[in-house]
Amino acid sequence: MTAAGKDGSAPLLEVTDLVKHFPIKRGLLVDREVDQVRAVDGVSFEVARGETLGLVGESGSGKSTVCRAVLQLIKPTSGSVRFEGREIAGLGRRQMRPLRREMQMIFQDPYASLNPRKRVGQIVGDPLNRQGVATGKELRRQVHELLERVGLSSEHFNRYPHEFSGGQRQRIGIARALSLKPKLVICDEPVSALDVSIQAQIVNLLDDLQDEFGLAYLFVAHDIGIVRHISDRIAVMNEGKIVEQGTADQVCETPKDEYTKKLLAAVPIPDPRESRERVRNG
Repeated sequence: MTAAGKDGSAPLLEVTDLVKHFPIKRGLLVDREVDQVRAVDGVSFEVARGETLGLVGESGSGKSTVCRAVLQLIKPTSGSVRFEGREIAGLGRRQMRPLRREMQMIFQDPYASLNPRKRVGQIVGDPLNRQGVATGKELRRQVHELLERVGLSSEHFNRYPHEFSGGQRQRIGIARALSLKPKLVICDEPVSALDVSIQAQIVNLLDDLQDEFGLAYLFVAHDIGIVRHISDRIAVMNEGKIVEQGTADQVCETPKDEYTKKLLAAVPIPDPRESRERVRNG
């Protein structure tokens, strides 16, 4: 299924036959490759401007590897990654640097992804400083605006990550990701480490920010219920391959693949009677 933009424009991100294999090596004196882990095996999808594509699957299905390969944080074994029509697979760090402004990532663990030795103002302001976007008073002003936009306040500027709750830390990570006004944000399990009530707040915040900034999201999660809430389209991943793609309603209401049906069956039902009925019906 192609992903034309709402204005009929070409897809923002095009991934074609993406493959990432990790070698398994053994040996005492000389390592030799004895096998490969096929983490990603021929994955293809598109993301339109302003769209959210949900990538869903259980742990170990290859979702996070796809994210890192798209951003060239790890080099794919083969395949094509095109951003705004430009092939970026295989580009070096220097060639990728201008594109980092356009493609950002929100990480799964909101504490591990923040430098504990830096204050919040430094964490959020670093991308602006490194890319030469703002310095001095202008940088401070932009950081204050970003913090307020994600539901924090200016008084948090000089605090350290350990002084915040998990949800607040993830808001800091979101502010950092938005600092360079990217076109694509890859959300790698951004709510899986948070309490259920906080998950809803973060998902709603991401939804609001998408409308405000015209962002495209690749939203990765193992909970298909959350993915359905935020996504325009869904791609289901299992054992390194995409087994089903379609609109959120198509995938969740009329799933075709057995693996998709199992993911949907694992979504908790609030009504105890309905939950018991589902168990009885298998």
